[in-house]
Amino acid sequence: MMGAMSMSCQGRLRAIRQGRLRAARQPWPRAARRTRRLPARRAVAALTAGVAVLLGAGACSAAATSGQAGQGGQAGQGGQGGQSGQASGAPQAGNGQAAGTPGPGSLHWHRCTGQLGEAGVPDCATLSVPLNYAAPGGRHISLALDMFPATAPQSQQQGIMLVNPGGPGASGLAFAAEIAQGLNPGVAADYDIVGFDPRGVGSSVPALSCDPGFFSGVRPNYIPANAAAEQVLVTRAKTYASDCEKNFGWMLPYMTTEDVARDMDAIRAAFGVPKINYYAFSYGTYMGQVYATLFPGRVRRMVLDSVVDPTGVWYADNIEQDYAFQASIEAFYAWVARYDGTYHLGSTAAQVQAAWYQARNQLRAQPIIGRIGADEFDDTFLQGGYLDTLWPGFAQALSSYLNDGQTADLITQYQENGAQDENGFAVYNAVQCSDVTWPRNWSSWTSDTEQVYRTAPFQAWDNAWFNAACAFWPVKGPAKPPQIRGAGLPGILMLQGTLDPATPYAGAQDARRLLPSARMVVVEGGGNHGQSMEQPSNTCVQRYLNAYLATGALPEASGLVNATCPAVPDPTP
Repeated sequence: MMGAMSMSCQGRLRAIRQGRLRAARQPWPRAARRTRRLPARRAVAALTAGVAVLLGAGACSAAATSGQAGQGGQAGQGGQGGQSGQASGAPQAGNGQAAGTPGPGSLHWHRCTGQLGEAGVPDCATLSVPLNYAAPGGRHISLALDMFPATAPQSQQQGIMLVNPGGPGASGLAFAAEIAQGLNPGVAADYDIVGFDPRGVGSSVPALSCDPGFFSGVRPNYIPANAAAEQVLVTRAKTYASDCEKNFGWMLPYMTTEDVARDMDAIRAAFGVPKINYYAFSYGTYMGQVYATLFPGRVRRMVLDSVVDPTGVWYADNIEQDYAFQASIEAFYAWVARYDGTYHLGSTAAQVQAAWYQARNQLRAQPIIGRIGADEFDDTFLQGGYLDTLWPGFAQALSSYLNDGQTADLITQYQENGAQDENGFAVYNAVQCSDVTWPRNWSSWTSDTEQVYRTAPFQAWDNAWFNAACAFWPVKGPAKPPQIRGAGLPGILMLQGTLDPATPYAGAQDARRLLPSARMVVVEGGGNHGQSMEQPSNTCVQRYLNAYLATGALPEASGLVNATCPAVPDPTP
């Protein structure tokens, strides 16, 4: 259930227009939701189908013009720490570049239209990349890009900075605006901040979709009552995998994280620059680790916030999440109990937990508006593990439903935080199921899930079914994931909360061990996902982040933990 660090694209753009992402580029508000399991699989969050269509048609997929080419096409050429021109390692058109691979001049920027344009995102483009990098002259797909160009004098500019909110399956287009308006103004001005929809996502073409109706209506209860109920869900997973093969079998073998990393390098080559800067969250940190392993000489600076464990990709990582999300929901129960005078759900965590399961059981028996049942309830409250500022709204919705028989608040919370995006889900599966081999014997999944459920019931079965298509996926990945290597890399900044359930702390430390040039800033007691996106802002984290992006400065303490910051306070009702 890795998770993207973003709310829906539509919500982000609306927030930008309303000024919640402040034009003064002050530290940004935390994203309101992420896609369900997309860091792995939430945060944050993917495009809704309607917004993806709108952006694809009107924002970044229009025929390119040359009006902005001078502004964006040569971005960063005078920066990159004094480097200029093109690196000897960058592909050169007509000079040894493989036919069909992007090179300088491949990007033609035009003014963004649609919701991105309304939100003030200035520049958009599409980039044609090979479907299969082993055969670059063959079939191509396209990536949707946008950019906030650097505004500092050219001599001070530090090149392009690719940004990614997580996933797999989350759109990165709106994320560029969030980063551009969130960093210290002087730091943001130094970079061409580039967002992109990874292959198969949102406004990139094609956008994967296996079964558009997969999340329509009330779904079968995640927690199977018996073997027959479990078989219904197994059949559902098998059918989804089969539908993906039927609709996009030609693309599925080329949807791995390594393919995405090569797309990132294609973007670099299209800009004609020798190195990239990279700032990512959640699953995006794994993209960064793979990119750094494949192209160590092409990394200038890299910020990895809420770090994926590369040694557990992906089956083991999911199981570790189950235990961590159990701790997170229990923290929510305890928080609600502290405010029993407000919510009237119980004065102890156990009483609040009982109230939560009472609501779940009622919804299982009688879904709201024929749409929100037990699964949808779970999907909604899962988001509180990524973002504790959702807790007051969740507690109020639970209280209104149980104490007043009112459903409006619960419907609103589901619509804003729990509703699923099938494009994001399709890409999530396409990437994770192909990255590495998953167990193909369903009895192993059942045994492991039952064991987890005994002590961590909140997400045990939910998470298993979210990933179940991988047991039947038409593409069989390698036996082991890529070995992450840290040789030849510059200093990397890692940011990590000790209580983050989506990317648990122990796994982030595994990644730190594999990247010896990295330095980790740990937020002690930080349970949110995305430490540099806290709201209220964590000034300690922001200090390390902006110093690194401005000058490359890293904390100097030795060991796996190189600096610590206190967590921001818990929310209040």
